[in-house]
Amino acid sequence: MDNYVVPVPPRENSRPLPRPGWKRSAPELDGRISSRYRHEASQLLLDSYAEIRAFDHNYSNGSDSCPTHMARMANAFNQETSISYAREGVLGLEFDMKGIYLASVTRSGCLTVHDFETLYCLAYGPASSFYWFLTGLLADEVKPLLHISTCLPLNVVRWNPANQDEVACASRQDDKIMLFDIGYISSEPVEVFEKGKSKFSRHSCELYNGLSDIAFASADKSRLLASGLDGAIYIWDRRLSNLPCLELTTNSQSQINSIVLDLEDRIVFGASKHGTIYAWDLRGGRASFAFQSHNEVYYPLLTSVKLPSLLGKITSLKAQSNITPKEIHSISFNPSCSYQLAFHLDDGWSGVLNIGSLSVTHVHCPPAWLDGVGMSTSPNLRRPSWLPACS
Repeated sequence: MDNYVVPVPPRENSRPLPRPGWKRSAPELDGRISSRYRHEASQLLLDSYAEIRAFDHNYSNGSDSCPTHMARMANAFNQETSISYAREGVLGLEFDMKGIYLASVTRSGCLTVHDFETLYCLAYGPASSFYWFLTGLLADEVKPLLHISTCLPLNVVRWNPANQDEVACASRQDDKIMLFDIGYISSEPVEVFEKGKSKFSRHSCELYNGLSDIAFASADKSRLLASGLDGAIYIWDRRLSNLPCLELTTNSQSQINSIVLDLEDRIVFGASKHGTIYAWDLRGGRASFAFQSHNEVYYPLLTSVKLPSLLGKITSLKAQSNITPKEIHSISFNPSCSYQLAFHLDDGWSGVLNIGSLSVTHVHCPPAWLDGVGMSTSPNLRRPSWLPACS
């Protein structure tokens, strides 16, 4: 190949090409933000807001139509009238560990599993049958891999990290966890876990029987956790029974909206409706096994922190806003930093809690386009997520 290469004589007084200057790191070094950088950053922000699409639920199972699609049509018909139709919308999303499949649940009770690449092409491609003819995607290939309609509004969906063929979903109006296997073409769950009657809860009303969140233990393949509206966290051992083998409780019994295990599955954290984050140690020890009788083990509360108190310690924030107890919608760990626990409040504020020092290190106010929106009055729970590549 060298015989075909034409040599180029070197230029006189040739200088090396200058390296491009740092862009995103420069403001972190000198503390100055240029107008050009602000323009580029704002454009990236607008592009991120534009990454929003809606995928249809116009699927049918034999003679039955999709309840989510029917609810959307009814909502569109009644949007100009005084009739409000509230059974529409996606309430839970989660990718599998490889990012190939996307599971979602809706308020109308639909559980769907999509191939994300196909779903992305469906949302961003030209809305014409000619486009699908060119790409070779037939009607059956555009449909989800799994579409199950239940009689309950579903609020949360989780993949089993030990078995990526299993997805679990729960409802705030029911005390059961339904576990589906996407490898089987069946509308019935392969396992159903019941909360049963609590041993410690003082709530007797059926309104508090629902479950708000689900968590799988990564190390222990048989352990499954769920948070209840009665203020308790329930733990199942799939090898033993479909009833909980352990309950974690608090003194206040405030509604738990979100739970998460640390990266080593040693401590479980729960976020309450009254703005408190609780923690329980699952490793055992004298404190955990101090109360056992009749084969029942009681794990006492490890610690609890009130977010309003921690936010009040930030002088600049306290001077600008009135800090009051807010409902915590969700909590999640930074996948790149094991001690950073993110939280999201009902009014749109979010932040990061350092679980080592029990101090708030980051606070983020809602974007400007949400000013005037009554976010705290919405009955839906928002569950923001860390970006694994940019944490």
